Amino acid sequence: MSVQEYLDKHMLSRKIEDAVNAAVRAKTPDPVLFISNHMKKAVPSVITKVKARQILDSRGIPTVEVDLFTNKGMFRASVPSGDSTGMYEAFELRDGDKGTYLGHAVTKSVRNINEKISEALVGMDPTLQRQIDQALTDLDKTEKKSELGANAILAVSIAACKAGAAEKEVPLYKHISDVSGKSKATSTLPVPAFTVIHGGKMSGNSLPIKNIIILPTGASRFEEALQMGSETYHHLKAVITEKYGVLGCNVGEDGGFAPNISSLEEGLDIVQEAIGRTGYNDRIKIGIDVAATEFCIGTKYDLEFKSPNKSGQNFKSGEDMIQMYKELCIDYPIQFIEDPFDKEDWEHSKHFCSLGLCQVVGDDLLMSNPKRIERAIRESACNSLLLKINQIGTVTEAIDVVKMAKEANWGVVVSHRYGETDDSYIADLAVALGAGQIKAGAPCRGERLAKYNQLLRIEEELGDEAVYAGEDWRSAS
Repeated sequence: MSVQEYLDKHMLSRKIEDAVNAAVRAKTPDPVLFISNHMKKAVPSVITKVKARQILDSRGIPTVEVDLFTNKGMFRASVPSGDSTGMYEAFELRDGDKGTYLGHAVTKSVRNINEKISEALVGMDPTLQRQIDQALTDLDKTEKKSELGANAILAVSIAACKAGAAEKEVPLYKHISDVSGKSKATSTLPVPAFTVIHGGKMSGNSLPIKNIIILPTGASRFEEALQMGSETYHHLKAVITEKYGVLGCNVGEDGGFAPNISSLEEGLDIVQEAIGRTGYNDRIKIGIDVAATEFCIGTKYDLEFKSPNKSGQNFKSGEDMIQMYKELCIDYPIQFIEDPFDKEDWEHSKHFCSLGLCQVVGDDLLMSNPKRIERAIRESACNSLLLKINQIGTVTEAIDVVKMAKEANWGVVVSHRYGETDDSYIADLAVALGAGQIKAGAPCRGERLAKYNQLLRIEEELGDEAVYAGEDWRSAS
């Protein structure tokens, strides 16, 4: 399109005349700035350019970053990555060349954005998120986004969402709420689920489960919840130093400590001791991310899977695991158990969920996959969705699975990944969708705190309208 054709199409001569007249009426001391701002509002914003690059995530592993340009400016997004990918989640495209970043490079995804996606999106209205996401999925043509890569598609989807908010001159969480179809923007701040103890296959201790988590449900505001989490974390560091030495305070990939503990009860006891030292006591609940798929062998669960000298006494059936969870829920203030069974162990998941002992969160069981979520709702296999947006691949698809969960009266936990960036997008997403909880790691490490600090800013911006989910995490809206 030539310059003259562009001027004619957008009737810019008339709009420039209107801007000049408006500047005269306003008696502005800086007419050039006034006219410039007036014209930005007068001319509809469109996507003019999409540029991607390879950056490193919090583990030093490549991931995708996108700069999306409109006449309002440049909008940047980067995508997280998990420590493993499941067969039911969207496909993360990597190069596979072992000679470069050990096969983890993402130059194929970057090239797909720069050469294919950019061409398809230039000229689109950034406020039309569903149309943009539909264009991205149509361009890929595969169910799991394996042609272009879910990492490529999601980075562009998030960047476009940020551009849409800027075009409408509203906060990001407000724009996401609009995209979700809500008539009134939500103002609920989620309960932070802080990782404090690491176990599982990612740590060097003998703790079989993946993480121990604290949830300050008794706070009155998110700001207080963050303070409670931080203080408990530092008291826990002192407890670990006293009992296990300073080496026990080394942190894992999302900031939790990994002391040399040998049992789940031992880990829960030191967390309880740290909570006691803060004086918060009943105001802080405990969660456990079991990640039972990691130690499921056939139909049994090997709680000694990391021990070189196995006794064989901790090789448990599904019924044994249910009994263990029952006892734990009696002995400790456990509100939250994530993936208590293998991702294909639907029967024991259903049985345990039916007991109503705690929040049963589906991660590996669901993988943010709509078909898996539909089955879990139908069979009552869990009562809470762990949403990882890179498992599904676009903003609008994430919105839609949250709607499914909420219609089933489930809780929603918006989650980070082990491989994170400093992009704080999931903080706005959690508020926009009324998620009752957010799991973004420990109150430690910059890529984790980026999310928590953004929630502080949102709460400040909402002012008196802000509501902390607290004990009502499940009914947040």
